[in-house]
Amino acid sequence: MVGAAILAGPDYREERRLHRAGLRRVAGVDEAGRGPLAGPVVAAAVVLDRRNIPEGINDSKLLLPEVREELFEAICATAEVAVAFSSVAMIDRINIRAASLVAMRRALCALPEPADAVLVDGKDLPPGVTVMCRAIVGGDGSSLSVAAASIVAKVVRDRLMRRCDPAYPGYGLASHKGYSTPTHKRAILALGPSSIHRRSFAPVGEWAPEATDEH
Repeated sequence: MVGAAILAGPDYREERRLHRAGLRRVAGVDEAGRGPLAGPVVAAAVVLDRRNIPEGINDSKLLLPEVREELFEAICATAEVAVAFSSVAMIDRINIRAASLVAMRRALCALPEPADAVLVDGKDLPPGVTVMCRAIVGGDGSSLSVAAASIVAKVVRDRLMRRCDPAYPGYGLASHKGYSTPTHKRAILALGPSSIHRRSFAPVGEWAPEATDEH
């Protein structure tokens, strides 16, 4: 039964339940980039068109990059989508958890029309949300709306990090997207942290003790 549940992937049951309660505009919210040593955290809010949901939506971590890109285009073409960021400076100032929640709130506020209900991946709720808001641990694997948001956030952040690569040569941002790989750590140790690195994250701050004064 466990294996069957995993294979089934996310569904639209929670969204339908909310629809039946009169909450028509259900937004799924997720973020990408909590763990990396470099770059912003990106959040996405997605309100799917229940009559036109792209096939194949799943937790972004389970999808090949080329499949994520295809689904990203399909989601943007059929759903209401908003994206927001929290900068490296904000991450260093208020911590990654709080910065992620700020980005989620910003994404919700950027939707063309306010959501009636919100489903958020994880166990925390973004501050200041006045409509019904539910946190779902593993939501990107159970809710199609949240999974769609995970795809959008991941693709946007990956594209951003690839664009940053020429501006910060030597770090390999295009390949590891700022995550804590051995190659990335060696580059930071050799070159020192750049302005796109999170100095509140170990070991970045340990290798640039003077840089913490910038924030």
